[in-house]
Amino acid sequence: MIRPEALKGHLDGLILAVLADGPVHGYALIEQLRGRSGGSLDLPEGTVYPALHRLEAQGLITSSWSTESGRKRRVYRLTRTGGRALTERRREWTQLARAVEAVFG
Repeated sequence: MIRPEALKGHLDGLILAVLADGPVHGYALIEQLRGRSGGSLDLPEGTVYPALHRLEAQGLITSSWSTESGRKRRVYRLTRTGGRALTERRREWTQLARAVEAVFG
């Protein structure tokens, strides 16, 4: 299991990557992070929701209210700016991963 503090600097990119596949509400986003990571990213709401609010304030995502099965939920979507930011974060991550792998061997 990866601790939330170990994701410092990378959580925003992970959220943008999930949203690139389409709009989701917060809990579904947490579930997708968990599922895509094989359970390694089991993040608490208190970690993910502040990141969603920060990304929205930066204009990288947008949100709206939706009613599903009688429940109101906030649904998050990637903006065009967010898509460009995701492309840049993927590029940076690839460079970082290669450099770290080269050092660790």
